[in-house]
Amino acid sequence: MANHKSAKKRIRSNNAKMLRNRYYAKTTRTAIKGLRKTENKEDGLKNLPRVISLIDRLAKKNVIHKNKASNLKSKMTRYVNKLQ
Repeated sequence: MANHKSAKKRIRSNNAKMLRNRYYAKTTRTAIKGLRKTENKEDGLKNLPRVISLIDRLAKKNVIHKNKASNLKSKMTRYVNKLQ
């Protein structure tokens, strides 16, 4: 249990950040799943920049590691380029 005023504030701010990060991460995962279900190249090319932007935002905020973001973007780009 926190004994100092600053420690109590830190707990509150950490909880708020955790909820915010969880929301952004879940939104990005849903967008990635939607892109993976795409079977049309036109739709894929239309949605790819939005998904890449979401992934970059997570990496910038250190919710995911920058190498994981790079791997995800690479996989998504390869998938969309492979579509017909």
